[in-house]
Amino acid sequence: MNTYSRLPVTFVKGEGVWLWDSQGERYLDALSGVAVCGLGHSHQRLTEAICRQARMLIHTSNIYFIERQEQLATRLATLSGMDKVFFCNSGAEANEAAIKLARLHGHNNGIALPTIIVMEQSFHGRTMATLTATGNRKVQAGFEPLLTGFVRVPYNNLEAVRQVAENNKNVVAVLVEPFQGEGGVNVPQARYLQELRDLCDQNGWLLMLDEVQSGIGRSGKWFAFQHSDITPDVMTLAKGLGSGVPIGACLAKGMAAEVLKPGNHASTFGGNPLVCAAALETLAVLEEEDLINHAHELGVFMREHLRAQLADIDGVVEIRGQGLLIGIELSVSCLDLVKRALDQRLLINVTSEKVVRLLPALVMQPDEGKQVVNITCRLIREFLNG
Repeated sequence: MNTYSRLPVTFVKGEGVWLWDSQGERYLDALSGVAVCGLGHSHQRLTEAICRQARMLIHTSNIYFIERQEQLATRLATLSGMDKVFFCNSGAEANEAAIKLARLHGHNNGIALPTIIVMEQSFHGRTMATLTATGNRKVQAGFEPLLTGFVRVPYNNLEAVRQVAENNKNVVAVLVEPFQGEGGVNVPQARYLQELRDLCDQNGWLLMLDEVQSGIGRSGKWFAFQHSDITPDVMTLAKGLGSGVPIGACLAKGMAAEVLKPGNHASTFGGNPLVCAAALETLAVLEEEDLINHAHELGVFMREHLRAQLADIDGVVEIRGQGLLIGIELSVSCLDLVKRALDQRLLINVTSEKVVRLLPALVMQPDEGKQVVNITCRLIREFLNG
C-alpha cells in the first residue's frame, strides 16, 4: 500500500556506516535505519549470530520456555535495574504493552477510568492506543474516534503535570520520552526526569519511559534515564535492541512488574530464539567494543563541529542532542534537505519540518562523523542562502 513517500533509491548492500544502491553508488548513512542499526550494516559478529541461531531454531512459541529469551531478559534487567520483561516486535507494541499495564494497574487499584499523562510533540507509535498517546495531530488525523484515558501536557513543563495532579484523581501513570526524537530532538531541563519521578512517587503513579529511540546506547548511556539519578517503573525498548531484527521490549520494576498475568497480554513472535540471539549479540558487541562511551564522545565531537561551522549562519536556531541523537533546528521548513543530501550521497532525516536529525550508527568513526558534519553544514548553508 502507498503508506510511504519513498525516496528514489534502492539499497542492496551495506558495510559499517556505508550503503550501496542498485546502481553501485555508495552512500554515507547518518540515519542508521532511523536509530535501528546501531552496529552499522552487516556487522560480522551479528551476522554470524543470526545465521548460527537460524541453523538451530528460529521459532517455537511462548507456550514454551525459550532459553535465549530468558538470557536476554536477565541481561536487560541487569543492565537497567528493572525486574521483568515482556517481549514483542516493535516500539509501538512495547508502548501498547506499557499502556495496557498502566490501565490494568489502575483497575486493580479501584480506578474505573485510569488516565495516563502524555506529552505534546511526543511520538509513541501508530497503533490506536499509541497514536492517541502521541502528541502529533498529523499522526491521529482520520483515525477518530481516538481512545479516552489520556491527558496531554507540554513537554518539559513540570508545573502542568502538578496541575493535572491537583485536578484529576484518575491518573495512574506518566508516559514520556527522556529525549524526544520524532518531536524534534528535544532535550529537557537537567532535573526533568528526577522531578517527574518525585511527582509520580508523591501521587502513586507509574513513571513509564519510552526509550524506543534513546535506549541501547544511543544517548551515550545504556539507557537515557541513566543520565538522571532515577529508575522508572516501566521502560520500553525496540529500534537498536535487535540491530535491524524486529524486537521490542517492555520492562517493569517493583509492583509494575507483577501486573500482567497469564491471559492479560501476549505476542506470537515476541522474543523468539532468532530475535533474542540478535539482541544478545548486539548487547555483547556494544559492551565489548565500548561503543556506548564512544557514542557519547562522538556525539560531543559532532555537535561541537556543527556549532563551529554553523555559528554565523542566520536561520540556524539551535544545535542540540545527547550522544548520537542530534538535532539541528532551522527557522524555516527544510524537508527538501533530505533529497538534497541524498543527491550528495548522504542519508539524513528531517523531523518536525524544521529539525535536521542525525542518528549515526554507534560504530561510526570520527573521520566519518566529520564527513557527515561537513556535508550537512554545506547543505544547510546553501539551503538558507538559496
